[in-house]
Amino acid sequence: MHNPTIISLGGSIVIPDAIDTAFVKSFRELILKHVQAGERFIITVGGGKVCRRYQEAAKELGMPSQEELDWIGIRALMLNAQLIRSVFGEVAHDTVIIEPSELHNTTTPVVIFGAKAPGHSTDFDAVEAAHETGAKRVINLSNIDYAYDKDPREFPDAKKIETTTWKEFRKILPAKWSPGVNAPFDPVAAKRAEELGLEVAIMNGKNLINLESYLEGKSFLGTVISR
Repeated sequence: MHNPTIISLGGSIVIPDAIDTAFVKSFRELILKHVQAGERFIITVGGGKVCRRYQEAAKELGMPSQEELDWIGIRALMLNAQLIRSVFGEVAHDTVIIEPSELHNTTTPVVIFGAKAPGHSTDFDAVEAAHETGAKRVINLSNIDYAYDKDPREFPDAKKIETTTWKEFRKILPAKWSPGVNAPFDPVAAKRAEELGLEVAIMNGKNLINLESYLEGKSFLGTVISR
């Protein structure tokens, strides 16, 4: 059985404001096309606007701890994960898996993998899924075309990164991860990916033609981080 491709699907793409059903349909069609060619996928899904709205409301209503905010995020992303699992029907494993060790027991072409406990991002979950299954690459689908050396919204001179090493890439990341941190990739996940020797591709998930180019080994727009 081929090693799966791991996809970290940003919640901001699935739910930029309301649920983007047109995107979800197109994403499903692309994945199913590659499933028919014999490929397997493990997909983690982020919380998106639903997550942020609940976390912001919790902050406004009191003084929630970091752990409580994390649990809110987990419940939000599990709702999104269940939605994505449902649209793949019988092609997907019948539940959203939260235990990494259970990934070994799946044989379906599509598996949706969710968060188990506070302290982890969907990026970290995607990297752990790669570790558990022997996958060599992780695709990070977000709302940015490239990772930059600094935030392009604040710094007009920010430079896009097309290819880089983990050593160089980790220099631009914050030292720690926290829920809602503004970074192109979870710094804890980046450290783990470097240890595992993974290739991570960061690209705009809305551009599904671009994603297909990457899956087929063709030229694409995005950032590739590797050893």
